[in-house]
Amino acid sequence: MAFEHSERRDPRRETASTKIVVAGGFGAGKTTFVGAVSEIMPLRTEAMVTDASSGVDMLEATPDKRTTTVAMDFGRITLDEDLVLYLFGTPGQRRFWFMWDDLVRGAIGAIVLVDCRRLQDSFAAVDFFEHRNLPFLIAVNEFDGAPRYPVAEVRKALALAAHIPIISIDARDRRSATDALIAISEYALASLSPTGS
Repeated sequence: MAFEHSERRDPRRETASTKIVVAGGFGAGKTTFVGAVSEIMPLRTEAMVTDASSGVDMLEATPDKRTTTVAMDFGRITLDEDLVLYLFGTPGQRRFWFMWDDLVRGAIGAIVLVDCRRLQDSFAAVDFFEHRNLPFLIAVNEFDGAPRYPVAEVRKALALAAHIPIISIDARDRRSATDALIAISEYALASLSPTGS
């Protein structure tokens, strides 16, 4: 049953919940990430990619992509009996960026999924979270056949400060996605503490 994990929870324990945003460029793996890790059937707002969007959207780099998120992806994962994360995946195409402010409201942190074949597609998400002082980490989605780069090169290419975490993940893998959620939760909580650690 989809809610089995939630039903086993001890009702006497208070549950904390928080919001994590999953962002990145078009085709970086946001919908896949939310789907891989969510313990409920994720809410997806996908539409078919059509020829009509070819003049508006940058589709050349992802010719096999057939759908695009037009509002958000939503999922949930219980990390511990008393910690539930609500996941909000942003749309990756520029024409849907106006929704990002609403999706980010109330979040404690964000994961920026990066495809190293199209690193420039990540710049907007990095800028967005930097300007809003929202803790975020970079999750390099290791696509099959994609080149691998050392963390120092990714950091330099994205012009990231030394304190921004960079991890490698496989957005299709539940364990890998869960590890990324644990990492951003820990980083966000440390960033919010008075000592910053």
